[in-house]
Amino acid sequence: MNRVTLSKTSAGGKPPQLAGEQWLDDACILDMDYFVKTLAGIKSKGVRPDLIGSIIAHYASKWVPELSETRDTGPVPDPSASPETTVTSAWRKKRFFVETLAGILPPENDAVPCNFLLRLLRVANMVGVELTYKEELEKRVSWQLDQATLKEIMIPSFSHTCSTLLDVELVMRLVERFMGLDEGVRGGAPLIKVAKLVDCYLAEVAMDSNLRLVEFIQLAGALPPHARAIDDGLYRAVDTYLKAHSGVTKQERKLLCRLIDCRKLSPEACLHASQNERLPVRAVLQVLFSEQNKITRQLEWSGPLYTDRSPNSNKIDGSGRCHSKREVSAQHMEIKRLKEDVVRLQNQINMMQNQIEKVGEKKKGFFRWKKILIPGSSTSVADVGKRDFEEVGFGRHTPLTKGKTSHRWRKSLS
Repeated sequence: MNRVTLSKTSAGGKPPQLAGEQWLDDACILDMDYFVKTLAGIKSKGVRPDLIGSIIAHYASKWVPELSETRDTGPVPDPSASPETTVTSAWRKKRFFVETLAGILPPENDAVPCNFLLRLLRVANMVGVELTYKEELEKRVSWQLDQATLKEIMIPSFSHTCSTLLDVELVMRLVERFMGLDEGVRGGAPLIKVAKLVDCYLAEVAMDSNLRLVEFIQLAGALPPHARAIDDGLYRAVDTYLKAHSGVTKQERKLLCRLIDCRKLSPEACLHASQNERLPVRAVLQVLFSEQNKITRQLEWSGPLYTDRSPNSNKIDGSGRCHSKREVSAQHMEIKRLKEDVVRLQNQINMMQNQIEKVGEKKKGFFRWKKILIPGSSTSVADVGKRDFEEVGFGRHTPLTKGKTSHRWRKSLS
């Protein structure tokens, strides 16, 4: 048997950069106790924690194929195993194996990659390990949740008490643990990555007809509003849920719409929402008003650019730079397009106004409207107050992030 001996550390005191398989021999892989003793000897040599994690991951992939990243490496045959081994005994061996691995992981939070921890947690749920080991694995995953991918957190539900196909409660616990970390760990870029991950997960699990509304709202609201620079992903998840759950009541639709801040929707998402029949009427109106306000502010900001100027006047901005004819022409074209968008939105609002007035004639007193004037226009439309919007429309309002977004709106499954 070819035994791989431990190499001495370099002159600087650091261990050599070796892969996990270079530290183990066949006997070590086949015997769990022998592996634990060998790992203790490796640790005593001063090997870095990340290399210890690599050794554990390699050893785990040899025993349980579910723990392999490629899942094409079968378990090493155990010569002591009898052909009559039952399924129950095999599961018990896996459970003992996972519990042993969870107990010998390095204490450092980043010593083991997040993808391996999620695979280990998946197998732990499948074989039903002790609650203490599961909580330890969940705690470790929460520290690196921003490094997880959508495929890795889509863990099936192995509990007979859970009605959904995916373990939504597990993901909820991971997000709550992540939010319980210090601001220095979960703030900034990690928080934004986790928000995108949660929105993508919600869009996938929303297609499950057994997903309860309270579970969807709880997971979507687990993150603060400022975690999302743009709400397109959350809107797509809400729209997918409404399509998969046709029996949702009007009040439940209102609760879902409160999760979204319509001011943080891209123009593509606003266009989709304005034509979405699954949304409440007042929610659609709020989207239209929000989009119109954006265009009106853009027109106000660019006001000095389209004021009448004499042909001989110098085209100089506030910084003293002279604009070229091409730049001025492009600015005028943009302003013209914005004006056309304002007219289009006003026409849509008027159409919605007429529909609501027809309904109001049938049910007098149901709608109470006040007349206002659209900024920059003499057209009279219905004023849906802020309180009415928060009751039935998109009710989550947060400061907007400056700068354009490169996110391309992807339509929902409708």
